[in-house]
Amino acid sequence: MNINIYGSTGTIGIKSLNIVNQYFKNIKINLLCCNNNDTLLLKQIYKYKPKYAFIYNEEKYLKIKKKNIKNTKILSKKELFQYLKSSNSKYSILAVSGYRSLYYLDEIIINTENLGIVSKESIVSAGHIFRKKKYFNKTNIFPLDSEHFSLFAYLNNNKSNNINKVFLTASGGPFYKYKFSHLKNIKFKDAIKHPKWKMGYKNSIDSATLVNKCLEIVEAHYLFDIPYKKLDIRIHPQAFVHSIVENTNFVSHMNLFKNDMSIPIINFLIKNKSKFMKINHNYQISTYPNLQFHKVNYVNFPIYKLFNKMNKEKPVNLIKFNVGNEVAVNLFKDGKIKYTDIYKIIKKAISLNLYSSLNNIKDIIQYHEKIENRIKEISNTNF
Repeated sequence: MNINIYGSTGTIGIKSLNIVNQYFKNIKINLLCCNNNDTLLLKQIYKYKPKYAFIYNEEKYLKIKKKNIKNTKILSKKELFQYLKSSNSKYSILAVSGYRSLYYLDEIIINTENLGIVSKESIVSAGHIFRKKKYFNKTNIFPLDSEHFSLFAYLNNNKSNNINKVFLTASGGPFYKYKFSHLKNIKFKDAIKHPKWKMGYKNSIDSATLVNKCLEIVEAHYLFDIPYKKLDIRIHPQAFVHSIVENTNFVSHMNLFKNDMSIPIINFLIKNKSKFMKINHNYQISTYPNLQFHKVNYVNFPIYKLFNKMNKEKPVNLIKFNVGNEVAVNLFKDGKIKYTDIYKIIKKAISLNLYSSLNNIKDIIQYHEKIENRIKEISNTNF
């Protein structure tokens, strides 16, 4: 058996490699892909000895290619897609942040039998295609986000037509007690200090603004065919319960596990559960005596209010919301806008009137780029 990891230098990619290396000796690390981090990719190549490696950045690809690494072939973009079309993998993990994950989807679906997906942006932007064309017909999808993994595990044993309401929980990030208008001068280094999870900068910022939960609602809608009216959010600072399912018989189920991403990853790869009983990921309920759940305060999280007012049945709106946020987060990271401007840019992005047919992944990528360029033009003049 083999595994391809897309986004190997990110938080999930690093954790996945460690887990495979430590617990799954029968799984060969076959392909590692990353965007820019050539230094870490080289370390991973030397340590895990994959058969293939790919880096999206052309300049850094040429830099690594010159090293003539033994036993690992460094693939160009053309070679990567040719290889994926002509080969098969048992497992793939898609953990590429942002809409760049879309670049790999068509080929991954052809190539892999089991796909662990943590790149919510790809599902948000292309979910209408996944559903309409039965995109994942020959590929088993396994969500690795904690909330969707908890729902996935629950729905495997329960009927979805008995669901009255589903609540995805959010820690609230570092600022959940503060009014959004008071956060104008928040620094990037403070916004990425997530109280419970260790994540990349984008997911950390999205957690602080609650954009991550907006995207996860769309993801749950597409993955589990749950109507938007049955999906909501609750702030849960302890980050212990990952979803709550309220059934039509008035009984609710809390889906909980230790806030450690290795649990979804191990469950994705696991065949014999008894082998992993020695891993200490059992929760101790006595250590969480005061579980708290709060409705989302629109004053603290105005982006969630904006999201709820938006027509989510139109894929163009989801894409504009998604891209507007991605551009805004990067502008904030680069010090070009203030934290509170993230809301303004998303609102402006949603209002853009740009047409696209969105009939395939190529259409979606082109629409992403069109929206991204337009938002950058606006941000240069208005912010």
